[in-house]
Amino acid sequence: MASWPYSLLRAAAPTRGYALLCAGAAAVTAALFTVFVTGFGGELVGQNVSNIVLFVAALTAGIACLVRAWGERQPGTVAGSRRVRWAWALAGAGSVSWGIGQAFCIWYETVLRQEVPFPSLADAGYFWMMPFTAAGLLLLPVSRQSLAQQFRSILDGLMIAVSLLLITWVLILGPLVRQGADSKLGLLITLWYPGGDVVVLTIVLFMVARLRRGGRRPLSLPLVGAGLAAFTVSDSGYAYLTLLDTYGSGNVLDLGWFTGFALIFLAARRPEPAFAEQDEHALTQPLGVMLPYLAVLGALLTSTFEVLRHGTHDMFISWSRSAIILLIVGRQLLTLLENRSLTRGLEARVQERTAELRASEQRFQALVQHSSDVVTVMDAAGIVTYQSESMTRVFGYLPEDIAGRNLTESMLPDAAALLAAAIESVSGTAYATRTVEVPMLHADGHRCLAEVTVTNLLEDPSVRGIVLNSRDISERKELEDQLVHEAFHDGLTKLANRALFKDRLEVALRKHEHVAILFLDLDGFKEVNDSLGHAAGDVLLMQVAMRLGEAVRDGDTVARFGGDEFAVLLDSVATPEDGDELARRIIAALDEQFVIENQEIHVQGSIGIALTGPDARDADQLMRNADLAMYRAKSAGSGQFARYDPAMHSGLVERLQLAADLRRALEAGGELELHYQPTIELRTGTIVGFEALVRWNHPSRGMISPVDFIPLAEATGLIRPLGQWVLAEACRQAVAWGAEHPERELTMAVNVSGVQFDQPDLPAIVAGVLATTGLPAERLCLEMTESVLMTDTEENLAVLLSLKDIGVRLAIDDFGTGYSSLAYLRRFPVDTLKIDRSFVERLSGATPDAALARTIVQLGQSLGMSTVAEGIEQYAQFLALRRMGCDLAQGYYFSRPLPASDAGLLLKDKAALAA
Repeated sequence: MASWPYSLLRAAAPTRGYALLCAGAAAVTAALFTVFVTGFGGELVGQNVSNIVLFVAALTAGIACLVRAWGERQPGTVAGSRRVRWAWALAGAGSVSWGIGQAFCIWYETVLRQEVPFPSLADAGYFWMMPFTAAGLLLLPVSRQSLAQQFRSILDGLMIAVSLLLITWVLILGPLVRQGADSKLGLLITLWYPGGDVVVLTIVLFMVARLRRGGRRPLSLPLVGAGLAAFTVSDSGYAYLTLLDTYGSGNVLDLGWFTGFALIFLAARRPEPAFAEQDEHALTQPLGVMLPYLAVLGALLTSTFEVLRHGTHDMFISWSRSAIILLIVGRQLLTLLENRSLTRGLEARVQERTAELRASEQRFQALVQHSSDVVTVMDAAGIVTYQSESMTRVFGYLPEDIAGRNLTESMLPDAAALLAAAIESVSGTAYATRTVEVPMLHADGHRCLAEVTVTNLLEDPSVRGIVLNSRDISERKELEDQLVHEAFHDGLTKLANRALFKDRLEVALRKHEHVAILFLDLDGFKEVNDSLGHAAGDVLLMQVAMRLGEAVRDGDTVARFGGDEFAVLLDSVATPEDGDELARRIIAALDEQFVIENQEIHVQGSIGIALTGPDARDADQLMRNADLAMYRAKSAGSGQFARYDPAMHSGLVERLQLAADLRRALEAGGELELHYQPTIELRTGTIVGFEALVRWNHPSRGMISPVDFIPLAEATGLIRPLGQWVLAEACRQAVAWGAEHPERELTMAVNVSGVQFDQPDLPAIVAGVLATTGLPAERLCLEMTESVLMTDTEENLAVLLSLKDIGVRLAIDDFGTGYSSLAYLRRFPVDTLKIDRSFVERLSGATPDAALARTIVQLGQSLGMSTVAEGIEQYAQFLALRRMGCDLAQGYYFSRPLPASDAGLLLKDKAALAA
């Protein structure tokens, strides 16, 4: 309550500056009151002070209103803002007009020093204040109303106007008329002042009623109304005193006019918006409803007092009271019509709402009865009080068979226990829920699984029970089980997959101290797929899975990891030999022929065995060990098994480290170098070329043989950058030697791995190296193994033809050790056959065997190819090959592979070759 006065004061004076204005106006008013009452300075001083102060007050109020009109930006529509600006402008015009009239009054009394005549030019200025102000008030924007509301507003305005006019007639206008005046114009002007004030006050009261709304109330319009009320008092007194010829300036009556202008000035200077638009319920506010009747009550009391005082009344009072009665009757008839319309509207809305509720209830009932969920309501004792009809469709029982019974008594024992526990868990907490899966017995006898949501609605006044929402989830559970099975089993063989195998392995490691696993990789499976197709390969995999299942012990897990990889888990083994024994059984089972598409197929498997131990205590380590052992078995030959040894892991780590060192050597440079072994023409003994052989001088391991790192480079993909470096370095060296010995056309031979032939851009790489180094293409010979001719024939043939288009020479290295056929030799654009050293070795000894070497030399001659013998170490081998007609030779007999600097000496000193 303490804050209520402060809030009211804050609403009246929203800013500090405005509060100071209000205080100043109050102070000036108090000072004038003192001057007028005490007669300070005499009659002349009072008269001049009154005239000047009223003139200044009128002009100040008028200017303030005009300034407000110029800067007004009323929230809302543009049209509403324009009407407010015009309202302020007209109110300012009225104040300025009154100030002009007051200026004439000052002219008469102060300048001419004579009494102001009545009527005079001053009255012309005073006259227009009320019309301007009334017009401005009528321009204030209000919200749109219905036709009935407009009639009601008009009737309310007329009731207020007639009532105020009656009060004014009784108190002021009637006596003035009865007293009379010197002229009709004087009487008319005398009556105009209070009459005009009544009209304006009526408009003010009417607008206050219409513009009043909830929340903060704007004070500008009430300020204007209070100012006009003060005008009314002064105008009425002025009219009465003028008829009595007793009015003079400086009278206390003048204080009313000053107060009116001060309030109008304060209304114009108030910082917040002066007006608020009416909402649709504005006239339902208490003030808006009661104001017309308050005015009527005032008129009734005033006229009654007049009758009691004089015993009679004039015609104006009679007609006014009759008009008020007619207006009240009209207002009540309009209210009655509105009430009837409102009643019909409310009845229609009630009927519409009732229909909606009935439809909603029917819709809800239909949804419940035909829902896929079965709705059951039980009381606190477990007796079913409601059962939806969907029970018949979902579980086959009739609702009447369930209602009125204890639900748990008609269920399976295990289901009843689960449901009872769920109900007990929610019974202590209102609106608590719990979901439980309950096995149910369908009416036709088959078991199904239901998901039941139990909700405690005992405290809900519309339910007062335990609600069970049940649905049959049997199909969903079967689908979930099927998806889980597919997620953990191989789709082809139906064996466990890698995920399930690892899960069972982890379980076995927790339960048993000794566990063994076997990894199996089929040998020759790719050939089956390539020759008979993938469908035949799938049949083979299913037959292998079946034989594995027959070979293992009961309880062991057989899994397929993908492709032709299988695994077996032995949950518990007594000795390491148990794994070996199972591996032998599996190899024996696979050794029998497989019959696929009426063809007998023989495949074997390589098996790796791993057992728990210090270096294998978790599933990942054990599976890694079995994988390493399987690769060791595969390297030993088809149909073998190997047990994991820690050295296998050490070898793997060493292999990984060596691969990392090789990558570093390729990136940093300086460790790799080329050695060159000369190629000799057997007929003349002249060096016609060199073969470039890569060497790796490891900073800590020393010189590493190509036998150790070339296969590693092929397996890791490093053979491609390594081969490109060898090719570029060899070509650069060949160009350098060619510049030193321009008379000799030396050929540079470079080995190309089969992995490099998988690069479709190999011809482009070779052409780029030749262009960069400047080596003629015909002086470069690329050597390849026979495997290039056997794999991806069409693709490799296209690469070789592209290389021949460049102009390089092609040679088959280690010829005779593979499976090349004459058809391949005729198809591929090969220039040279290099006889493998194993055939050259047979040319020495007590019983030399020269048949194979002679055959290869003759084959090359018949195909137009040159032949190169490798590995010549003895003079006898040299003579034999020259007699056979072999063209070229290499070997330690002539020279070992040498660094570039030493190999260059062989070209300068022929005697060095003999050494």
